[in-house]
Amino acid sequence: LHHSSWTPQGVYLESNRDECTVSLVYAVHLEKQGSVSFTYQYPDNNIVFEFYVQNEQCQEMAQTDDQKWIKFTNNGEWDTHTVSLKSGTNILYWRTTGILVGRKMVKPVLLRNIQIEGVAYTSECFPCRPGWFSPKPGSSSCEPCPSNTYSVKGATEGSKWNEFRQFQFNEGWAECKVRPPCSEKDYFQIHTACDSEGKTQVLYRWVEPKICVENVTGAVELPATGQREPCPPCNPGYYNSNDSTCLPCPAGTHSDGTNECPAGTEPVLGYEYKWWNVLPSNMKTSCFNVGNSKCDDMNGWEVAGDHVRSGAGSSDNDYLILSLHVPGFKVPASLSGMTGSEFGQITFVFETICSADCELYFMMDVNRKSTTVVESWEGSQGKQWYSHSMTRNASVTYTWAFQRTNHALDVRSYVSDMVKLYSISVTNVLDGVASACRACALVPQNSQRAGSSCVPCPAGFYIDRDTNRCQECPPNTHLAGRHTYGQDACVACGPGSISNKEHSRCYSDCSFTHTENNRTLTFDLSPLSDVASLTIGPSFTSKGTKYLHLFNISLCGHEGRRAAICTDNVTDVSSKDDQSDLSQFVNSVDSFICQSTIIPADGRGFRMAISSQSIGLADTFIGATVDAVLNGVNAEPDLFPESSKNVPDINFFYRSTQATASCDQGRSSVITVRCNPEKSERGELSVPSSCPAGTCDGCLFNFLWESSSACPRCTEDDYHQIEGACKGGVQETLYVWNEPKLCTKGVSLPPRSSAPCEAIALWLKVGVGGGAFVAVLLISLTCYFWKKNKRLEYKYSRLVMSANKDCELPAADSCGLAEGEEPDDDVVYAQKPSLLGKLRAIANKHEGGESSESVQLNSSQSDRWVLG
Repeated sequence: LHHSSWTPQGVYLESNRDECTVSLVYAVHLEKQGSVSFTYQYPDNNIVFEFYVQNEQCQEMAQTDDQKWIKFTNNGEWDTHTVSLKSGTNILYWRTTGILVGRKMVKPVLLRNIQIEGVAYTSECFPCRPGWFSPKPGSSSCEPCPSNTYSVKGATEGSKWNEFRQFQFNEGWAECKVRPPCSEKDYFQIHTACDSEGKTQVLYRWVEPKICVENVTGAVELPATGQREPCPPCNPGYYNSNDSTCLPCPAGTHSDGTNECPAGTEPVLGYEYKWWNVLPSNMKTSCFNVGNSKCDDMNGWEVAGDHVRSGAGSSDNDYLILSLHVPGFKVPASLSGMTGSEFGQITFVFETICSADCELYFMMDVNRKSTTVVESWEGSQGKQWYSHSMTRNASVTYTWAFQRTNHALDVRSYVSDMVKLYSISVTNVLDGVASACRACALVPQNSQRAGSSCVPCPAGFYIDRDTNRCQECPPNTHLAGRHTYGQDACVACGPGSISNKEHSRCYSDCSFTHTENNRTLTFDLSPLSDVASLTIGPSFTSKGTKYLHLFNISLCGHEGRRAAICTDNVTDVSSKDDQSDLSQFVNSVDSFICQSTIIPADGRGFRMAISSQSIGLADTFIGATVDAVLNGVNAEPDLFPESSKNVPDINFFYRSTQATASCDQGRSSVITVRCNPEKSERGELSVPSSCPAGTCDGCLFNFLWESSSACPRCTEDDYHQIEGACKGGVQETLYVWNEPKLCTKGVSLPPRSSAPCEAIALWLKVGVGGGAFVAVLLISLTCYFWKKNKRLEYKYSRLVMSANKDCELPAADSCGLAEGEEPDDDVVYAQKPSLLGKLRAIANKHEGGESSESVQLNSSQSDRWVLG
C-alpha cells in the first residue's frame, strides 16, 4: 500500500504517490556559509516537487525559481541539485504533492546522497548501519555493501554469502535469503534469429541472476529446445536477402526492394512492424527498477514471431521498456495540400494478460526533452488498437513501459503477467521504408518542367484523378482524411460552417441562419467570439485536495484558428529555457475547447496556483444546427432546463479525434447557445447540474451559453404600430416592439410619425352616406307597394260586389281591342306568380274550390271576365 510519507527503500528515499502534500524536513546549524546538494529522480510531471529553505523564524530564504522548482529527469536517470545556505540555522524542506486528480501516481520522486557543507565538526563517530560499511578510518559516510554481500552493524567490509544455498543481489542489505526450488517463473522463452536456411526455433533460458536451485525436490528443469520452424516473413517495406535477413527497401522502391514506383506515384514512407523475428534496429528494449540495478542488463521485451511481449525481469515491480525512435516526419508531396496539424500518426495493436495490478504506459519523448505519459491501461485488456497523432514535426521516441505491479516487492510472483504488441505502424516517417506507392501530382503540361516527377500541391488543393494535376477544393470543403487523391478528398463542411483559406478545417464565422414557419432568423454571435473561460468547483479528492476544472472555449471566428489554449504551469516554471518557444511545451494544447485541472494556492499551501492535466476536447468543428444530433454526437437537450423563450437553441458540435483508453472514438463536445435577453452580450456559461464536471461519462462534454447575443437580429416582424386618435387635425403613429422582445440589433424601430386627419373619419362618412341611400330606397319601395295594395283592395271589392248579384256574369262589351286601342294592364301569367299575382289568384277561385287560369282584360269603361 502507498503511504502518504517519504519511505526508506534501502539506498534511497521514495516520496508519496498520492495527492497528499508531504514534506521531508531536516534542520541543520551551519558555522559558516555552506551548501546542500542531493541526487534525485523526478520523472513524473504529475507530482509537484519543490525544495526550499527557511530560517529559525520560519521565514523563507530568498530563492530563484531555478533553485526552488526541481527540473524533471528522464526515466532511470539521476540528477543533482545544489543550493547555497547561509550560516546559522537552516530548515530544509523537500515537498511533494500529487496533482493527478482521480488517478494514481505513475512514478514517485526518489532522493539519495544528501550532502551538506558548512557543518561544524562532529564530536562523535557513528557505526555504520547493517548492510553498510566504511572501508577506512576517518570516513565521512558509509557505503552500501556490494551485491552478493551483506554486513552487520559497524562493519568495515561486506561478507560473502553462501552461493549454493543463499542469495542476495541487492546493495545495502543486512541478510541473505534461502534459494527456492526452480519453477516455471524462473525461465522464459526466446526466438532465435533466422539462420541461413530461413529457420528459427524457440529456446528457454533462466532468468538472470538465477536465484533458484534445480536439484531439489519439487524443482523444474529447463524445457528442451523447440523444433526449427520457418521464419516469419519480412515486414512491409523490407525484403529478404540472400542470408535470410530482412533489409529495408532502397530509396524509391517498395515491397521486395526491386519494384520501383511507377511514374505519377511516390513511395509511401513509414514503419510497419507486424512480424517479430528480430527487433528492428530503431527499437531498443531495457529493464529499469527505481530501487536497484539488478535488471539493467536484461531485455525487457522478447520477440515471439507474430508479436513482441514483455519479459520476466528481475522482480515484479520492474519497468519493462520497449522504445521506438523516429528521427522526424516528412509530409509527402501527395499530401502537401493538407495544412492541418497532423504530421504523422502511430497506431499499435496490443493485449495485456494480468492477474495483479499491472499497468501499461505509452509515453513519448519529444526532441529528447522529457518523457510524457500519453495514455495508460490498468489490468487485463483485450486485444485492441490505439492511435496517436503527431502534431508537430520533431524527433520523437515512443516508449511502452510495462509494470506487473507497483508494489516494491523483491519477488517474481506474477511472471506470467505480460503485454503483447502485435503490430506497430508509423506514417510519414523521415527516411522510412515503403511498402506501397501512392499517386501524386505531376508538373502541369504547360510548364517548362513538364514530366512524370511528383510536385507538391498548394495548400487546399487535391489531385485530380483524370489528369493527376492539382485542383483547388471547392468552397466550404476541407481536406479531412489522410489522402488528397480525387475530389472526394475534399469533404463538405457541416451545417453552419465554412472552410478557411487553406481548406484545412471548417469553422463558424459567428453567423447563423434558421428558417421556420416561413420566417428566416438571422443570428450574429460575434460578441461570443472571444475566448471564454469557465471555472467549475471546487471539488475535493478522497485525500482532501481541493481542485477546480478550468475550461477555455473558442466558439467561433478567429478565421478557424483554435484559439483556446491550456498550459501546465508546472512545466512553465521548471522549464525556463523553453519559455521562448511555446511549441516546445508537450503539455500545452490549443483547441476549440480545452480543459485544465487547477489546484488553487490555498488548496495545498502552494505559493501559486498549479495548472496541470491540460487536454483538448474539441479539435474539429462538426457544425452548428438547431437539431439535437449531428454526425452521431447528441446534444442531450434534457440535461439543461427547457428554454422558456420562443427562439430555438443553436447547438455547436465539436469532436476530438484523439482516442483515449476510455473513449475509443475520442471525446465530443456540444455548446448549446441560447437566447436570453436578460443576460449580457457576453452572456454566461454553465454545465449540467447533473454532471457538475461538464461530462457524465468522460467522453461527451455539454455546455450551455446563455446570452442576449444569441437572440436573432431584429426584423420588421418584431414590432407593430399603434395609431393615436385624431386631435386637432393631426394623428400620431407609434412603433413598439413585440413583447417579450426576443431579438437584438438588426433593424431599429421607425421614428414616431404624424399625419393630417379630419374630425369625421372617412369610414363614418361612407357609413352615413350608405345608410341614407338605403333609407330612401326603403321609403320608395314602401310607397310603391302601398299604392299597389290600394288598387288591389279596390278591385277585390268590385269582384265581391259582382259575385253577390245572383252569380250573373256581365255581358262582354267587346271580345277584342279596336284598332288603335292600347291595353290598360299588362298580361300576367299565374305560373310563376309574384306577390301581386298571388293576390290576384285569390279572386279567381269559385266557391266549389275549382279554379281555372284566367287572363284579365281591362277596358276603359268597365271590367269584363272571360272564363276559360
